Amino acid sequence: MTLSNRNYFFKAGIIFSSAILIGIAVVSNTLLPFYPDTVLRAVQRSQGILQRLTGNFLSPAPYVPFAAIITSVVYSLITMILIYYFFEKTQAPEILFIAFFTLSFAFESARLIIPFCSARELPSVYLIAAYRILIFGRYFGLFSFFVAGVCAAGLELREPGNVILLILGATLIVALGIPINGLSWDSTLCLISGYASMFRLVESCIVMITTVSFFVSAYIRGAREYVFIGIGAILISLGRSLLLTADTWATPLPGLAILIAGTWFICNQLHRVYLWL
Repeated sequence: MTLSNRNYFFKAGIIFSSAILIGIAVVSNTLLPFYPDTVLRAVQRSQGILQRLTGNFLSPAPYVPFAAIITSVVYSLITMILIYYFFEKTQAPEILFIAFFTLSFAFESARLIIPFCSARELPSVYLIAAYRILIFGRYFGLFSFFVAGVCAAGLELREPGNVILLILGATLIVALGIPINGLSWDSTLCLISGYASMFRLVESCIVMITTVSFFVSAYIRGAREYVFIGIGAILISLGRSLLLTADTWATPLPGLAILIAGTWFICNQLHRVYLWL
């Protein structure tokens, strides 16, 4: 894939995130009054790290999911812009898939469908369709993150387009196959889905393998930059988990800060590796 073609993906991601952010700004005044009642009707807490550590000590706050959605989309947009600016003329195979990972945060906007359906009194079929889009975005990001790690460990991508199609196919299988309860949701306004424990285990394994791949690449290539990229992978995974499962005000800002730190580690060190190639 040429730099020009790759940069088209970056530009498309910037446009997509911008459109999502504008859409949220348009509907926010309509949706915000419905958040307290919508969160109150959640059937369970989000299964995040903070929730497991604190139990019921910190109660869900009604507007935290909305803040987390806004934060996710803004992070996606700004990161895509910075990636395009710093890597426009730098050939780095991993950065395309890192960009896809950051773009996946824009799909968190699909969680707005629950208060939107409450406002418009729409049937649950819209909830299920939107949640499948959310699942698609999350797993597209995770699989892209995994491919970035495998690339760093030495996999040569002669046809990145085929890899992208493979990621899309695997993500669609997950998004369309998972059973979803269209009438119940948790405190982050995510619908309740089947096999939740199994999918959390799969996500943890993907993150672990990806992180290890970056450390392995440091050994194989003899480049210490990949050690810092591996540290960034740990931070970015932790920040993502905190931000996407946030239902109290104690979570979004620390999650965002850790996410930004991890992104900076990865992108800065990748730029160092490929700057002079």
